[in-house]
Amino acid sequence: MSSAQPETPALAAATAMFVEVLVVGIGFVTGLALLAAAAAGPETAAKAAPVAGSTPAAGAGLAAAYALGILVDRAADKALAPIRRRLRQVSFPSDSTYAQARLTLATLPSLVALADYARSRMRICRGWIINSALLTLAGDLVLLRYDIGHRALLMALTTAVGLALTAGFYLAWHTITATGYTKLALQTTALTTPPAALAQQNQTGTVTPTASG
Repeated sequence: MSSAQPETPALAAATAMFVEVLVVGIGFVTGLALLAAAAAGPETAAKAAPVAGSTPAAGAGLAAAYALGILVDRAADKALAPIRRRLRQVSFPSDSTYAQARLTLATLPSLVALADYARSRMRICRGWIINSALLTLAGDLVLLRYDIGHRALLMALTTAVGLALTAGFYLAWHTITATGYTKLALQTTALTTPPAALAQQNQTGTVTPTASG
């Protein structure tokens, strides 16, 4: 019989958040590296390549990616806060009703897991809004600085793809956030509405929200 213990929800959530921050941070560090390569130029970048590819540099880069991932996540959250508040007000008229809904949801682990998964995707999307914009700018600067054939075409493609990704991550964040608030409102309404009221709603033909993710 295996002695391994199942992963606790708290540990799973902490692991997921670590991965989220790292995913965002690696993208940001890559953008910074491209900016540094563009600023340094071909000759300096060629000399620095062996050092940048060493094991100590890789370890430092991973640590920097995690630390910067936290900053990018907070910066993206701050920048998108006004939009997030407007989306939340559609389902929750006040902060207190939202807080109460979160407390109600916390009593059902299965729904908490679904909500955590949605928030995980949302955090990655909002971080990569910044990363996509940075990588687009950095890629264009690298193409300008280095002697590369078909530069104009490559810059146009880089810009188009980068803008499309930035818009895509924003739309994904917007959709996930709005859907999350809507589901939370429906689920907590179903959990807190008395059975008699639910029966009356069913008799009058009102659609009763379910608590399924």
